[in-house]
Amino acid sequence: MPGAPAPVYLDCDTGIDDSVALAYLLASPEVDLVGIGTVSGNVTAAQGARNTLDLLALAGRPGIPVAVGAHDPLVGRYGGAVPHIHGRNGVGDVELPASEVDPVGEDAAEFLVRLAKEHGGALRVVAVGPLTNLARALELEPALPGLVSEVTIMGGAALVPGNVSAVAEANIANDPEAAAVVFAAPWDLTLVPLDVTLENTLEEEHRRVLLASADPFLIGLGRILDVYFDFYVDLYGRRGSALHDPLAAAIAAGGITPTIAPRVPVVIDATDGPGRGQTLCDLRGQRRGSVDRPGARCRVVLATDAPLAPHLLDRLLARWA
Repeated sequence: MPGAPAPVYLDCDTGIDDSVALAYLLASPEVDLVGIGTVSGNVTAAQGARNTLDLLALAGRPGIPVAVGAHDPLVGRYGGAVPHIHGRNGVGDVELPASEVDPVGEDAAEFLVRLAKEHGGALRVVAVGPLTNLARALELEPALPGLVSEVTIMGGAALVPGNVSAVAEANIANDPEAAAVVFAAPWDLTLVPLDVTLENTLEEEHRRVLLASADPFLIGLGRILDVYFDFYVDLYGRRGSALHDPLAAAIAAGGITPTIAPRVPVVIDATDGPGRGQTLCDLRGQRRGSVDRPGARCRVVLATDAPLAPHLLDRLLARWA
């Protein structure tokens, strides 16, 4: 008999791949999505919350609480949205039906701490945006790592180039100081970096399946993906997209299993030099197989057991089609 679904908190900056990750979590029987917090990244935290609430309503799940989190990083100011990637509103310039639900009154960091205490060490955290809310939650409750089961992060680049600099990935680079705090905390982390997310793609044939559905939520996802597919033409040479955030969600839920994921020390470069935002994953000694380093608490996912796209489509169609 399968066990009870695990309580999950999603921390996101709801753009297009966040929307698909949200859909995956909603469709997963292993997951009880108990709360969502938003942070500025792809869009502002406030816009991310509005996108999230509208998507939840369209998916028929308006009761999941959403908290607005940090607008600015720990140091400095929010650098602005990325409309050329996610559209001006973060969801591909698609106008979603407006939810009648408002965000909860708590800040996302406060919300996360409360959920962790309520769920008695069972809460899984999935973070697919900048890590500001998690760092602020650690400041509010230094014992938070002992109150959380595990944390899965989409971010970083271990052995491949970054996507906002030669070495830095966007989620980490948007708040390196916060990332440094999160990776230094004593909790079990799973890092899902560009090394694997760029190898998992959603293709035009998959988008057409969503558009052909009779369900408004799946049709909405298909429409939202249009802008994102255009952005990735320069990278892949065809319309399609990387599955960054959905892969982290699938690994956290257990639908996709890492096959190479050594536990190694990971340090974040929060200096002001050319390496700012880099995830320094100490992968020495891995040539003869995946080797966990003594005392390391972060597993770095470098390969998985199956491509995500077919599994993702199966989950979504089983839930809404």
